[in-house]
Amino acid sequence: MRFNHVANRLNPEHFETVVALFTARLGFAVLRRTERAIWLRQPGANIDLQFSRSDAPGRDVDKLRSQVSFLSETPREALEALAAWLAGKGVEARVGAYSPREFYLDAPAAFVDFVIEAMRPELADYPLDE
Repeated sequence: MRFNHVANRLNPEHFETVVALFTARLGFAVLRRTERAIWLRQPGANIDLQFSRSDAPGRDVDKLRSQVSFLSETPREALEALAAWLAGKGVEARVGAYSPREFYLDAPAAFVDFVIEAMRPELADYPLDE
């Protein structure tokens, strides 16, 4: 098997706003769209991101452990800019920290089961044993 995509859930009320965040602010391209879901890819990446509409009444209380993760030289600032963009669209968002080099953005009304993480690039410098 070969890894293809990761799927996360969005509140239908904020679905299009979050898709716009990923396309307009993070440069993702739309690959495929159905009534319930969308598949996106960031140029240069080889993994896709799927968002599905979810009418789940509750939110995952442990969603800080489930991230769509990005690398950034300025992770807090990058997430704060996304939070400000979401706020401008009427979606409350907040930035928190896992550590001084790892941060997360949560938009509780929109993100059902994940947060957006940004971390310093050196944290993803893993040695590969092939």
